[in-house]
Amino acid sequence: MDFDFLSPVSTDVIDFIKGLSSQHLGSKVAVHTEKDFPNLDFVKIVLIGVLDNRGSISSLEDVNLDNIRKEIYGLFPGNWDAPIADLGDILSGNTINDTYYALQEVVSKLLKLKIIPIVIGGSQDLTYALYRSYDELEQMVNLVSIDNKFDFGNHNGPINNSSYLSKIVIDEPNNLFNYCNLGFQTYYNSQEEIDLMEKLFFEAYRLGDLSNNIAVAEPVFRDSDLVSLDLTSVMSSDSGNFITFAPNGFSGKEICSLSRYAGISDKTSLFGIFNHNNIKQEAVLIAQIVWYFIEGFHYRSNEYPFGSKEEYLKYIVPIEEEQLVFYKSNKTERWWIEIPFISKISNKLKRNTLLPCTYDDYLGACNQELPERWWKAQRKNTI
Repeated sequence: MDFDFLSPVSTDVIDFIKGLSSQHLGSKVAVHTEKDFPNLDFVKIVLIGVLDNRGSISSLEDVNLDNIRKEIYGLFPGNWDAPIADLGDILSGNTINDTYYALQEVVSKLLKLKIIPIVIGGSQDLTYALYRSYDELEQMVNLVSIDNKFDFGNHNGPINNSSYLSKIVIDEPNNLFNYCNLGFQTYYNSQEEIDLMEKLFFEAYRLGDLSNNIAVAEPVFRDSDLVSLDLTSVMSSDSGNFITFAPNGFSGKEICSLSRYAGISDKTSLFGIFNHNNIKQEAVLIAQIVWYFIEGFHYRSNEYPFGSKEEYLKYIVPIEEEQLVFYKSNKTERWWIEIPFISKISNKLKRNTLLPCTYDDYLGACNQELPERWWKAQRKNTI
C-alpha cells in the first residue's frame, strides 16, 4: 500500500496535542500514530511532512517538523467543517530518488482520492516529485512558485532546489502547461533565465509589483494545480530566518494572503512549503500559512472549471482581428477570458477553455489592449 511510506507523527507532538483544549485545531485533526492510521473516507485535506533536504544547495540541518506541528495545532480553527488528517512523515530514503518515489506514490494516491495534500519539506526540489504525482491523472499541470528565483539552474547537473524547474520542463512525459513565478527579485536571476521565461511564454511577477497590489496574484492561483512556496521568499524580519538571510521579500501578511488565494482556488489540488530552517520563529509563520490555506479552502465557490457557464455574464470585445470573449461570475464577480480551440493545429488543451483574469484585463481589451496572460496562454497552447 502506498501509505506504507508514511511514518507516524512523533510522540512528542502527540503528547502536546493531548494537552490542548477541545477547541484547538490539534484536537480536531485525525493523526497518524504508532497504533492508528486515519480513516480517509471523508477527509478533504491532509498534512504530510518530508524529512529530506539533500536537494538543498545550502547546508541545512536535518528536517524536524515537531515545532511546526505544535504551532499549527496550537491555533484555533475558523468556522471549518472539512475533515483534516495528519498522515505523518515520509522519511529520507537511501537516495534522494527514493524519497522522490515515495512522495510521488503517496501524493498520487491522495490526488486520485480528491484529497488535497499540504506537503511540508525539506528542500524545494521535492516539487519535482509533486509535479510527477499528476502523471497518472493524464492532465496538463499549471505550476505556481512563490519564490525570489526561477530555479532553472544547471540542467546538466544533479537536481537540486535551484535547478528542479529545468527537470520539470525537460523530462518526459511533459505535462506542464504553465509555470508562473510570484515574487521574483531581478538581481537573483540571470538575464538568460529571464529570457527563457519569455521564450517559453511563462509568467513572472516581480516582488515590488505584487507588494503594491497583492490581489494581482489571485487569478494566477485560480488557474493553478500545484503551488510551491519557498520560505526564503519571505523577508527575514518577518520569517525569523536569519540563517538564509533575506533582507527583502514578502511580508508575513502578504505571504498569508497568497496562501489564502491558493486555498480559495477551486483548481488548486496540492500545496507545498519548502526551504525552512528548523527555526522555532519560522515555525510560527509556517503554521499561519497553513492556517490561511485551510481557511481559503472553506471559502471555495465551486466555479469554473466545475461550474456551468450559464452562471456567468458573457462579454464579447472585438480587438484587432480577434474577438475576445470574457465571462463574469454572477456569484463572485470574478472574471475569465476564453482561450479558443483551433481545430487545424495541435492544441494542448484540446478544447475551448477559460483563463482567469481581472476586470482590468477586460477594461484594457475595451481599449484595444490584448491581455498578456491571454496572449501567452494562446502561444503555449500551440507550441
